[in-house]
Amino acid sequence: MTTERAKDLRRNQTDAERKLWNALRGRGLQPYKFKRQVPIGRYIADFMCFERKLIVEVDGSQHGTQIAYDEARTQWLATQGYSVIRIGNFEVLQNLEGVLEGIAAALKL
Repeated sequence: MTTERAKDLRRNQTDAERKLWNALRGRGLQPYKFKRQVPIGRYIADFMCFERKLIVEVDGSQHGTQIAYDEARTQWLATQGYSVIRIGNFEVLQNLEGVLEGIAAALKL
């Protein structure tokens, strides 16, 4: 079920997800490879760099009302060895260059 949901999310990306994916795909942040809508346990990560175990979540306005859920999800992912960074849709759409710089910095930690 999670795999099917991930496929559906890949087909129906938000504008912000599409814009970020276009920048990350094909090793856009050399030398790191990203995948999108990756199932991990019962969750689906928006973008994942397996090599660095980094998850990038692109959050829309609905995340303002699900803070406890997002925190629990992030904590569970951390127990699995993943780091999670969250970026708002608006930031991706208005400041892609800055977003990519932030992701690049997180990859080098």
